[in-house]
Amino acid sequence: MRKPPYTLPAALTAAALAVPATAAALPADVTASQCIAGGGMIVISAVGDVSQGCTKRCTGGVHDGQTVL
Repeated sequence: MRKPPYTLPAALTAAALAVPATAAALPADVTASQCIAGGGMIVISAVGDVSQGCTKRCTGGVHDGQTVL
């Protein structure tokens, strides 16, 4: 028996809605050691030229996408 065609889009929508709820529960900023302990790595990006500074983000792991202090 075939599944109705709306089953896959409904499952994808439910999964997409669940992600922001868990991301909102995480802290806004993490330390470098929290990022690494959570399985991520720190990516440093320049903002304009060197005098304007840089941004540090945790990539991968539990704290994916969060700013590193």
